[in-house]
Amino acid sequence: MNKKTLRDVPLKGKRVVMRVDFNVPIENGVITDDTRVLAALPSIKFVLDNGGAVVLMSHLGRPKGKGYEAEFSLKPVADYLAQKLGRPVAFAPDCMNAGAQVGMLKPGDVLMLENTRFYKEEEGKAKTEGLDEAAAAAKKKEMKDKQKAMAQKLATYGDLFCNDAFGSAHRAHASTAVICKFMTEKAGANVAGFLMEKELDYLGRAVENPEKPFVAIIGGAKVSGKLEVLQSLMKKVNTILIGGGMAYTFLKAQGHEIGNSLCENDLLDTATATLAAAKTLGVKFLLPVDNVAADKFDAAANTQVVGDDIPVGWLALDIGPKTLELYAQEIKGAKTVVWNGPMGCFEMDKFAAGTTGVCKAVADSGAVSIIGGGDSVSAVNKSGLASKMSHISTGGGASLEFLEGKQLPGCVALDDK
Repeated sequence: MNKKTLRDVPLKGKRVVMRVDFNVPIENGVITDDTRVLAALPSIKFVLDNGGAVVLMSHLGRPKGKGYEAEFSLKPVADYLAQKLGRPVAFAPDCMNAGAQVGMLKPGDVLMLENTRFYKEEEGKAKTEGLDEAAAAAKKKEMKDKQKAMAQKLATYGDLFCNDAFGSAHRAHASTAVICKFMTEKAGANVAGFLMEKELDYLGRAVENPEKPFVAIIGGAKVSGKLEVLQSLMKKVNTILIGGGMAYTFLKAQGHEIGNSLCENDLLDTATATLAAAKTLGVKFLLPVDNVAADKFDAAANTQVVGDDIPVGWLALDIGPKTLELYAQEIKGAKTVVWNGPMGCFEMDKFAAGTTGVCKAVADSGAVSIIGGGDSVSAVNKSGLASKMSHISTGGGASLEFLEGKQLPGCVALDDK
């Protein structure tokens, strides 16, 4: 996606209203993972270094638009950001009534707005339960009008809009996409930040022009959550490696015994059709040939390595050593690797070997490696091999939808070069 970035617009003396993704974990007022804050620093610093001021907006958690809730306040993030920037970060306790504070900003100043999701207009979802069709339509229109009014207000805070929140780019929210219309109306630009640019660059290349051999590693609990990305990637990749709970729906569809392993019985026909489609396309579609099985879902469970049939009363919680060897061999020869979803219940050490082993294989491969999805990112960070990956996506849902070939509203709304 060939979008304008902060480099393409004059910034001196300008106020930039910037959507960032500061949806970070906070415990007792302390940020426990600052990855998303650090990822936004290059864009913020670039504006400041080039004579602009920044108005930051973000959501945090799911407060459901009920107004201020202390546990979802962005104030601790503003304080933390000030430390990282080495300069004060002013805080506006109400994102919709920050005009006075915005008006006082000088070049080099930073203002962070309170959680945009304290307003239900941000997401623009209308409650229509129990209403007839006409009433429901009227309610939806009313909410969309309110969402536009919120976006129009947010647009008054800047001379131009920068979206650096890839993690929210798949949402057509007031602060991510709708704001662009009103920024354009006042002749302001809508540009991508550097994090957004990097995400679109790496994911775009994987989707449009990957260097081959191209290997996709798809894991996680359910086939249903990954079906669309599988169907999309199948047209582009040479090999698909399947792990995690979703593998056992495929194995059962092939006639294997899976014991008490996770399975979506309503998707057995879909799994069979997916395997047939891969064969028709000439895509290698590999499933576990051995598994680490447990007698219960517990960190202290008894375990055994079994083949591709799981004994009655046991459940598979990780790929086995032969599968890891097989998968590592495929990864070794790859030029591009996309990985979304762990190979097993890696949060428990007994069932982390598959995910950690795949992580090491990707790190050692020399391939362009793109890690997308929350659990995959956690696994890579836990392994200590994050620095060896080409790109670790900050957007779980957004990266998945991009790989599925869907258009992301927060990207589409930005100005083309």
